[in-house]
Amino acid sequence: MQTRIHLKIFGRVQGVCFRYYCVEAAGRHGVKGWVRNNPDGSVEVVAEGEDEDVRNFAAMCRRGPPGAYVRSCVENSESPTGEFESFLIGS
Repeated sequence: MQTRIHLKIFGRVQGVCFRYYCVEAAGRHGVKGWVRNNPDGSVEVVAEGEDEDVRNFAAMCRRGPPGAYVRSCVENSESPTGEFESFLIGS
C-alpha cells in the first residue's frame, strides 16, 4: 500500500549533510519525494512509497546522519499523489 509522509525536522540538521543522507536513505528504501533546508534552520521532507519502506525511511530521518542532532520531528501523513519519479534535493 502506498503512503506519503511530510516531515519537519528540527535540531542541528543543516550543515551536516542531512539532505544527502536523506537521498541515500530514500534510494536504499525505494522512496520518492524531496528534501530541503528551510530558512528557520529545519529540514523538510516529503516522501512516498510502500508503507513499510516509508516508515523505515522516516526512522532514518528521525536519527539523522553522524554529526546531526535531531531535537524533534513533526510527522504528518498525507494522501499519496504518485507525482514523484525520484527523490530530489529541493530549494
